[in-house]
Amino acid sequence: MLTLTKLNQQLIFPPTEIAHTDPNGLLAFGGDLSAKRLLLAYSSGIFPWFSHDEPIMWWSPDPRGILPLDNFKCSKSLKKFARTCEYHITINTAFNQVIDICATIPRNDSGTWITDDMLNAYKHLHQLGHAHSVEVWSEDVLVGGLYGIIVGKVFCGESMFHKATNASKLAMLSLVGLLKSQAAEFIDCQMQNPHLASLGCIEVPRAQFLSMLAEQSQQTFEYDVWRPQTLNISQWL
Repeated sequence: MLTLTKLNQQLIFPPTEIAHTDPNGLLAFGGDLSAKRLLLAYSSGIFPWFSHDEPIMWWSPDPRGILPLDNFKCSKSLKKFARTCEYHITINTAFNQVIDICATIPRNDSGTWITDDMLNAYKHLHQLGHAHSVEVWSEDVLVGGLYGIIVGKVFCGESMFHKATNASKLAMLSLVGLLKSQAAEFIDCQMQNPHLASLGCIEVPRAQFLSMLAEQSQQTFEYDVWRPQTLNISQWL
């Protein structure tokens, strides 16, 4: 029988070592999506993932999907596209649009979704300076993007989308370049999938991930890195 820890109003999570192996990483349920709880979760290697008809579910899978920045696979064709396309790339100029689109695009997974409560919670984290987005534009039309949460120098990726060829890959290329410029080491991808693997995502044991997270969480970005701005992608090609 599957037994789970039910969270109450206390800001505490059970140790990740007791997370289930089937389904992989399921740790607890309940609680809330307050900013304090979410930040505690991410800094502990835990994230929420659930559907509209489920309670809040908290996960810490083993192994963990990460993208070491030096492992990012930027193909020759993507570099050529980035040099010649007319898209422009920004950060934190349209966070709400990015997450709203991510919540509505079709998914090929088991049905997990960005619920209305999740939308409100992450938009609040963005207002507090903890959640950030990368946007890809064709003139004034948003054609791709991604968003995630910052823990120290770790970008915990949540979701991405594209409405045009290579748009999400350009967003990832820009994010990797920005993070490398700040001496960050990896992106937390939560769980590997074929698309992320094609970009260089690997799997590491949860214990190793938590050690890496703890080290990087003690560091900080320059204060103005995440200000709304247009990025010059050519510097990273």
